Amino acid sequence: MSESLDNMYRDIILDHYRSPRGRKPLNKSDITSNGVNPSCGDEISIEVELDDGMVKDVHVDCRGCAISVASGSILAEVIKGKPLAEVKRIAQMVRRVLKGEQMDIPDELGDLDALQGVRYFPVRIKCALLAWLTLMEGIKNHENGHGDVRTIVSTEDGE
Repeated sequence: MSESLDNMYRDIILDHYRSPRGRKPLNKSDITSNGVNPSCGDEISIEVELDDGMVKDVHVDCRGCAISVASGSILAEVIKGKPLAEVKRIAQMVRRVLKGEQMDIPDELGDLDALQGVRYFPVRIKCALLAWLTLMEGIKNHENGHGDVRTIVSTEDGE
């Protein structure tokens, strides 16, 4: 990765860490899920409000390292307004990219491509994955008729 690209990604990650998106609490949530990364102590709570199968709004409350907070913030920005099926596809793509199973994230997904650099730092992959694994578990519970259940996800389980 070139130094200028590395610097751009670093700036995007820091911007999301310093000013996380999706912080506004929701009045109603259809999907709720909590996650932890035991490796470094990151914790996240995600709530999603749906409207006819579309993500109407997202609340992300993440406490942890810059990568974990930025990933949750990027998630909130990227999934809002998208159909649940596309959200699942995006989450799976992020997982594959971070695990090195897929090379690129399409440019139209905004700041999401900034997470690509994390795959070069194996110890940080779980930090970046936490939000996405937590979201996927919440979606799975929702699809199984348990959207109101608070799910606890661990990155130790999500590999």
